[in-house]
Amino acid sequence: MNPSFLSGLNEQQLEAITLPAQPALILAGAGSGKTRVLTTRIAWLIQTGQASPAGLLAVTFTNKAAKEMLARISSMLPINTRGMWVGTFHGLCNRMLRAHYREAGLPQLFQILDSQDQLALIKRLMKAANVDDEKYPPRQVAWYINSHKDDGRRAMDADAYDSFSRRMQELYAAYDEQCQREGVVDFAELLLRCFDLLSKNEILRDHYRGRFRHILVDEFQDTNRLQYRWLRLLAGKDNPIFAVGDDDQSIFAFRGASAANMQDLQQDFAVEKVIKLEQNYRSHGHILDAANALIGHNRRRLGKNLWTAASKGEPLRVYEAATDIDEAGFIVEEVKALHGEGVRLSEIALLYRSNAQSRVLEHALFSAGIAYRVYGGLRFFERQEIKHALAYLRLLASDDDAGALTRVINFPARGIGNRSLEQLQDLAQARGVSLWTAAVEKAGGESGGAKGVPAFVALIAGMRAATASLPLPEIIEHVIEHSGLTPYYRNERDGTDRLENLGELVNAASAFVSDKQQEDTSLTAFLAHAALEAGENQAEAGTDALQLMTVHSAKGLEFHSVFISGLEEGLFPHENSLSEADGREEERRLMYVALTRARRRLYLSLAQSRMLHGQTRYNIASSFFEEIPAALMKRIGSRFRSESSRFRSQSAGPRVAGPRAATTQPSTFGSQADTPWRIGQNVTHPKFGAGVIVNAEGGGVDARVQVNFHRNGTKWLALEYAKLAPA
Repeated sequence: MNPSFLSGLNEQQLEAITLPAQPALILAGAGSGKTRVLTTRIAWLIQTGQASPAGLLAVTFTNKAAKEMLARISSMLPINTRGMWVGTFHGLCNRMLRAHYREAGLPQLFQILDSQDQLALIKRLMKAANVDDEKYPPRQVAWYINSHKDDGRRAMDADAYDSFSRRMQELYAAYDEQCQREGVVDFAELLLRCFDLLSKNEILRDHYRGRFRHILVDEFQDTNRLQYRWLRLLAGKDNPIFAVGDDDQSIFAFRGASAANMQDLQQDFAVEKVIKLEQNYRSHGHILDAANALIGHNRRRLGKNLWTAASKGEPLRVYEAATDIDEAGFIVEEVKALHGEGVRLSEIALLYRSNAQSRVLEHALFSAGIAYRVYGGLRFFERQEIKHALAYLRLLASDDDAGALTRVINFPARGIGNRSLEQLQDLAQARGVSLWTAAVEKAGGESGGAKGVPAFVALIAGMRAATASLPLPEIIEHVIEHSGLTPYYRNERDGTDRLENLGELVNAASAFVSDKQQEDTSLTAFLAHAALEAGENQAEAGTDALQLMTVHSAKGLEFHSVFISGLEEGLFPHENSLSEADGREEERRLMYVALTRARRRLYLSLAQSRMLHGQTRYNIASSFFEEIPAALMKRIGSRFRSESSRFRSQSAGPRVAGPRAATTQPSTFGSQADTPWRIGQNVTHPKFGAGVIVNAEGGGVDARVQVNFHRNGTKWLALEYAKLAPA
């Protein structure tokens, strides 16, 4: 039997699809036809009578991927796929719990809490128990509960080694009890409750092992430990796991994903067959060669080498800009050129490591009139933390802004509930005054009004007085810090990104003030500018638009042309990775994903200086440039001569850079007008090696420079004895 759906497969794909019933691991490289192999394997098993449509289990990570799998199966076989067990981990666990709700200890019509519902329940629980929500922020409690559930730990199993952790454990236990009383489960509970059901009920476990003769798993590298344990419960010697994944694309460790599950699978199930899908059908050769060279520096990998039957194509284009604004300008011009050559905007992607980078890029695109869409996220000025900060600023600028007041009067929480706000609105309407005036009157009343209103009025009045004579960037810095936004987001699970975005708002103000075309640089003018950039230019769905996204969001996508921006040490790879055991390797996997999104043309860009957290930082090139052979890269339009120190061949070996210094460039370099040195200049030292000057002070015999050495960190050197040489 040779069904038509087997035609056009390469040797390795065909081998994987037609494997006998045995545990198998398919290492599927980027663009190697992974989804086709998985769905064709299902069709093959059904067509050959090895499994019925209801007799196999296929697991993936998104509803979109599950729907695509079912659609592909339908196109290969004339069967009804509606009853098939193909879905996400959470979807399949929900289905199993619905069928066995009694055994799982759940009501028949149990409800599922989304993240907002879960947070609301935690807040109710804490309020009833009179728990201090400043010491135990509700979002941190939710993160604590979900992370323990994802690791398979109930409250009784959680570590409690001090008063804080004991209290968190108690809140976890109380939360579980409350959920049980109300007949609700959160997303993490779906998997954990299903795992408990199967592990404790041998009859049910044997039933499903007998029913699902084949278990197929997509994106296996993204499974966490509990998901893997759930799969182990379902899989026995007679119903093997067929796992498809790529350890080189394991980039979700922050969500609990563990690439080590792939190695554990081989040991736990005595996997004899590991098939590598290495032929790439997406990218030209130079792109794949660069990706292979880069990922080859990771030590803990199963190993494969992508190749293509297509041509080598163009080299990777590298652009080094003077500033992040220049970098954005270069990208805009290249996008225009590509579009002029006939490439659709939707076939061009602009990738960045951190969400905060999008602000400068969005501004450049907006100014150039290029339609764009932020994929998998919000535009900069639409993000929650930015809208909160802008609301505080709007309230400073105008007492009459009721929308701004209602947004932040209880954010962060200060004990002003809906009832208190309604009373203020009634008072304002009755007296014909603004909501702010009503709040001031309420705060000054004999009773003191609502508990948090006086504190809020005092906060706004105090910030208004403190910022009256400050320049615009410092006004925003003050508001972000003193409004409570900084400590609030510091306790958030995704707080690092949000704090970076708030820092970028300060950068936006600095850029606004320094823009020579801006005659009015007041707070009111800046707020109008922000509203204009937030209001338009993001293309509507279905229109041709440039795609902006983080590298994490780009996984699974592909484009004709890809720009990877901000390739500077400390930004990509991110500085946080230096302190984590697997951090550097995870960042390298992330770069590997970014590289392999491109089909035809790939741009790598960086900036010598970049505004971060309100300061200008002088950067050195990402160490990733040293891990890509120089012959694969073509530098274009670089305005700097010292390229050899920034882009070395692979033979130079790996580099570990010290932390990047953050400084503001002085207007003069000491007192010597004829000095050969400048901030941002690449230099070498006989002992410390290559580096870049990031700061300077003094003059004459007292002059000294601060150099960020690639291998030896940041050091101050007296110029008289420095023995520096231009690179």
